[in-house]
Order: sequence, then C-alpha cells, then structure tokens
Amino acid sequence: MKKTIFLSIIISMLVMHVHAQILTPVHWSYGAKKISKTEAVIFIKATIDEGWHVYSQFVKDGGPVKTAITFTSSKDYATVGSTAEPKPITKYEKVFSMDVSYFEGSVIFQQKVKLTGGEAIVKGTLEYMTCNNKQCLPPDDIDFSIPVK
Repeated sequence: MKKTIFLSIIISMLVMHVHAQILTPVHWSYGAKKISKTEAVIFIKATIDEGWHVYSQFVKDGGPVKTAITFTSSKDYATVGSTAEPKPITKYEKVFSMDVSYFEGSVIFQQKVKLTGGEAIVKGTLEYMTCNNKQCLPPDDIDFSIPVK
C-alpha cells in the first residue's frame, strides 16, 4: 500500500514538472469593431514574449511556417479582401538560408467582414510558428470565435 502511494506521488510530481516545461511564448487575443451597420473589422492580436518572434503571412516557400488565418464560411458574414498585417521585420536567417519576415513584441492582424445581419460570431483557425535565437517550437493551430455586435 505504501509503495502504491509513493509511486502515485512520484508520477504526479513528474507530470506537473513536464507540464511546467511547456513553452507558450505567444498569447492571442481577439476583438471586433463595427465600422457601419453592415461592416466590421476583426482584430487578431499576438502578444509575443521577449526574445521570440512570429512569422508573417507572406513567408516564401522553403522557410518557416508562415502565419495563416482561415475564416469559417458563414451565412452571417463574408470576408472582404485579405487579412492585413503591419510591416514586418525582414532579416536573413541562416537556419532557413533566406530572408524571413516576422514580428516581435506584438502584432495585430486585421480582417474586414461584411455582415448579413446586425450581429455575427466570426469563427476560424490560425496556424503559426514561433522561434527565438536558439529554437523553434512546432507549429500550433488555434480556433477562435469573435462576437461582432
């Protein structure tokens, strides 16, 4: 009995230690602003820990995984144009042997939507990859749901 309790405690401590090691250097937040009765702008913000960066939507093939934002089709809204981003930092990265565009600190992606009614819940998925000067984390997919009122 004592052996089982001791083993359970050891396993619990190992699980907590492994969980504490998971890096999450990018924190996402969302918002929307109506600009007319039938249009709104969706804001997708990445707050990036110091020393890390997130890649632009416009990275050439052969480089890191670029940020990709996909909006779910809906009868309540339609996207207008493509998702906008501010001007990224562009530098040569040896690991990819090419110029790569990325963001540090924070970045806000914006997407204009046309509303078919007065309100909508804009849904979608974003894929991104983050790196620092020592490592890259595997790409991550995040679902989002943004109310527009």
